[in-house]
Amino acid sequence: MSDSETVALDGKLGFMPMRTNCHQYESRSYPNGDTVRKCNLDLAPEAPWRCPDDCASYQPRQLDAGWIHGSLGLNDFAEEPASLGDDDSIAALLDAAEEIVNDAGPSIVAEFEAEQGKKTGRLPRLSKRARAKKRKKKKKR
Repeated sequence: MSDSETVALDGKLGFMPMRTNCHQYESRSYPNGDTVRKCNLDLAPEAPWRCPDDCASYQPRQLDAGWIHGSLGLNDFAEEPASLGDDDSIAALLDAAEEIVNDAGPSIVAEFEAEQGKKTGRLPRLSKRARAKKRKKKKKR
């Protein structure tokens, strides 16, 4: 194996550069100058530099009619880091961060929904027993 060849994570030779013509590829820039290039399906662990070799979800992009392409450029990438693919600690760190966010997600959603429920101004629904008791009180009047 020559120095230019790299063994992919699945044991095959070579890596596929990021497929900018894939339907799942997205790039956007923000007003503060930050740029995000990613796979919408989160299948490219080494994004924005590489896609998996034989990505089963690769779909060629169809016509981009009506879209206005900015100055971001399809192949305007930063230099690929030399340690890319060699250092597993980066992937482990990203996996740990994703796990933290996923674990916190349900409690955040529950807290948000609880606050939204308080803001509606609706009273909680009465139980059958409470409704019957209320009807009896009305009849006694």
